[in-house]
Amino acid sequence: MAAEKLTKSRLIQIIVLMAVLISAFVWRTVTYEEVQSVEQKAIHCTISEGKCLIVEQGDTADITLTPLPATAESPLVLQIGNINVKPTGVVEGVDMFMGTIPVIFSQKGEYWVGNFSVPACIHDEMDWKATITQGNQTTIVTFKVKK
Repeated sequence: MAAEKLTKSRLIQIIVLMAVLISAFVWRTVTYEEVQSVEQKAIHCTISEGKCLIVEQGDTADITLTPLPATAESPLVLQIGNINVKPTGVVEGVDMFMGTIPVIFSQKGEYWVGNFSVPACIHDEMDWKATITQGNQTTIVTFKVKK
């Protein structure tokens, strides 16, 4: 089979196969759209002095973390104001995987309040991120936790 003679039918088969492959390559190249990940589409903010303000389409939402400075293995409260849709959230380590901690929000007045705590790390200070989703909007809030 390795040294078969190239016949007319074999040549037509090779040409048709090449045409199909080239057509598929051209079609995929022309119709390709880069898909952004949730992380790329999200609004990013850092809670460093108690509050993070997010301005989106004329609306302003504020996110606070208490108590500050945040300490590991103690109760932390994430509070979101000026939004109508119940948020969902998870907290994860930024530089080190320490598990995924769910944040369950409940409404208190005009604020959504979520309680959680983070485990202690071997480092004295660790960066954490809370990924908060409200409807189709995702916000990633980063904060530091001390041991």
